[in-house]
Amino acid sequence: MDGPEARAPRAFSPLRDLSALVPDRRPSADLSASDQSDDTPAELRVLSWNLFHGRDAPPDLTRGRIRSALFRATVHNETHVQVNRSLFEEFAGVLAGAQWDICLLQECPPRWADRLADECQAGAYGARTSRNWLAPMRNAIAEFNPDLMGSWEGGSNLTLARTPWQIVEAASVLLNPLRERRLRERRRLALTRLVDRYREVCVGNLHLSAGTPKQATREARRAAEIALEFARGAPLVLGGDFNLRPELDAVFDELCDGPALCGTTSPDGIDHILACGLEPVDPPAPWAPQRRELDVLTGLEHRRLRLSDHAPVEARFRLR
Repeated sequence: MDGPEARAPRAFSPLRDLSALVPDRRPSADLSASDQSDDTPAELRVLSWNLFHGRDAPPDLTRGRIRSALFRATVHNETHVQVNRSLFEEFAGVLAGAQWDICLLQECPPRWADRLADECQAGAYGARTSRNWLAPMRNAIAEFNPDLMGSWEGGSNLTLARTPWQIVEAASVLLNPLRERRLRERRRLALTRLVDRYREVCVGNLHLSAGTPKQATREARRAAEIALEFARGAPLVLGGDFNLRPELDAVFDELCDGPALCGTTSPDGIDHILACGLEPVDPPAPWAPQRRELDVLTGLEHRRLRLSDHAPVEARFRLR
């Protein structure tokens, strides 16, 4: 696997196998003088998206949802439609057509990981989160009736990286041990180290606990501490679904004032892309709803299909 033809590890490669799969490509003393003197700034586009377990989420549609979940019926209002079928092609099309170098996905169906990586022509590393036992049976039901299974299908945090960036190291770390989470979902931090020639950046992809701000705050602090230690001084991106709003939680000010991990999306947003050691070019911002909507024919009328209940968030950085 040594040399330029080496591929990044595929999704869900156990950490113990990574050393055999991927060489250590971090900056070393062997770099040529020309490489070391090249100080041309590079831009890094980062996209983060909670995929809602691969489901659609039409706005202002309340009638018929139970019928849709039980009988796989298509329901709609005047503007939007809800379909109860696999939406892999739709999600993959939006992701493959978007401009990004690194993509952080949460609530990603584990069965989609390899196919998404192929569609996006990206290397991948995934960390399974919660409810992934009896996966073959759950996957079959979720493929047939996604709305019936919902989050019970199981989930993952999936990090994708497009060339020239390559994943050379990866790890998955538990953020909420059993004594803290009790019966709540397990939350994990997916860590990756990426290189482009002699440049290096580390990425933490997370989805923190919902409905328990104090627990999510503890997880945010823990994730930042672990990610900074993993980065060892390299530029760091820590992004995903924090389930915390900056206007209600001071942890973001704490992280920005302390380790200089900054980059909240908006005061009332919960999806953020924090960065340390990178120069912001375009600060994190959510997509307009239309960018994740598709036009579909329902009966004789056209309506909009909106993917996920979260808007993708994107940011652009400059690094040397």
